[in-house]
Amino acid sequence: MTQTMSAREFNQELSRAKREALENPVIITDRGAPSHVLMSYAEYKKLTHSPESIVEKLLIDGSVDTSIENVVLGLRPVEF
Repeated sequence: MTQTMSAREFNQELSRAKREALENPVIITDRGAPSHVLMSYAEYKKLTHSPESIVEKLLIDGSVDTSIENVVLGLRPVEF
């Protein structure tokens, strides 16, 4: 369950805030309004980990047969 603490409580009880942040995010309020969130580094990494970009997903890794036959077009000279 997310904990909420005022900025004053946070300043006075930093150790408790850090302990609680290991389990769940701690919302820190400033004058009653949420202003910051304290969370574990592992949770932060989960939130900011970006999956492969679409370009990386589309890159061919060599496991697909990519041989393409040449196409010969029967072109004729242009007549004016």
